[in-house]
Amino acid sequence: MRPGEAANPAPPTVQRIRVRFAKRGRLRFLSHRDVARSVERAVRRAGIPVSHSHGFSPHPRISWIGAAPTGTASEAEYLEIGLTREVEPEVVRTALDAALPAGLDILDAVVAEPPALADRIDASLWRIVLPGVPEAALRAAVEALLARDALVVERVMPAGRREIDVRAAVVSAAVTTCDDAPAGGPPVGDAPGGVTPEPDAAGSDCAILTAVVRQTTPAVRPDDVLGALDVVAGLKPPVPAKATRMAQGLLDDRGRLADPLGAGRVTARA
Repeated sequence: MRPGEAANPAPPTVQRIRVRFAKRGRLRFLSHRDVARSVERAVRRAGIPVSHSHGFSPHPRISWIGAAPTGTASEAEYLEIGLTREVEPEVVRTALDAALPAGLDILDAVVAEPPALADRIDASLWRIVLPGVPEAALRAAVEALLARDALVVERVMPAGRREIDVRAAVVSAAVTTCDDAPAGGPPVGDAPGGVTPEPDAAGSDCAILTAVVRQTTPAVRPDDVLGALDVVAGLKPPVPAKATRMAQGLLDDRGRLADPLGAGRVTARA
């Protein structure tokens, strides 16, 4: 072995594929680690020529961007896979989707191009359904939050308590009733691929909060936003809310999100 040569050389990465996938139904309760393990197993089963790191314990070259919190659904999770040979994105999408359990659904795939995927995402569009909450109460709470210059909540983290300014992260927010939402949910023009969320059970006391939230460090999560609404207006949902991330991307000057996969995206058929 020549000096500087890897002890366990692996084929080089010749192509990278960026993938958008959904986390739906009961699988929203999977942790990020569980999702990562499921994808790694699916890559092996599908026979995708994934490249590996060097060394005595090689790992598949799969990178992840901004995983949704455990317990939240998502229509816009992203990963990037390194391949040892060039493969059509549609082949990767179809094979990986077939190898994953229902609820982890591969929606789009595209050949990676500069800039890096992490540089294409700085905000998320969240849809939070609040059964048992009147629209007027939610609207008043959201208006009170948006009127603040800052609103700090505390989160208990492994390293201790951390203060998070929720107001600084919330770019915009809108309120509708579940009755007013079209089938599959309210319009989500920012969500690439045109995929609609699961239908909600409408009722007289059921409101929906749709919010664009910057991805800060630490990330402001849907439960942080609900905690802020409790602080400003005493809003306490009687039953657990259901949060779905509808999109991720770069904020433009209109507060909308640009699709991080860009042009040439392969889109799953409905």
